Amino acid sequence: MTTYYRGYLVPYVPTPEPVVKAMLELANAGPEDVVYDLGCGDGRIVITAAKEFKVKKAIGVEIRDDLVVQARRKIDELRLNNRAEIIKDDMFNVNIKDATVVTLFLLTSVNEMLRPKLEKELRPGTRIVSHEFQIPGWKPKRTIRIHDGIVGHTLFLYVIGEHR
Repeated sequence: MTTYYRGYLVPYVPTPEPVVKAMLELANAGPEDVVYDLGCGDGRIVITAAKEFKVKKAIGVEIRDDLVVQARRKIDELRLNNRAEIIKDDMFNVNIKDATVVTLFLLTSVNEMLRPKLEKELRPGTRIVSHEFQIPGWKPKRTIRIHDGIVGHTLFLYVIGEHR
């Protein structure tokens, strides 16, 4: 199933678990971090950030009702409600100024539309990890390639203040 973001068709493709962990490791996520996953799908990055990386807070933003219900149910089952939450909204409407880490698995075209929001709302030093798709006009601080056992994946790390 796909979702439209501002006229762009964005397919829902769950991030493989090894990639989820690699994204959070690349961001150096830890107990002092507030992680936002924009277009969080079933919440797997949010859940992993709270459960395994012990972040202060993990917040997912998802527009699809079925995925919001699925993610919230899993958070409830794992009793992570004190550190994990899912906001049902368009990611362009949600203020992310408290983020210290942002994760993305969106198309390049959507990343490009998101770029002004990221630059406006995020503080210097905030880490952004994008799975597969670059943020046009930004220079990654680091690019890594990983293999999940089936296919290869590219991850891009950007840091606000060092992204130009």
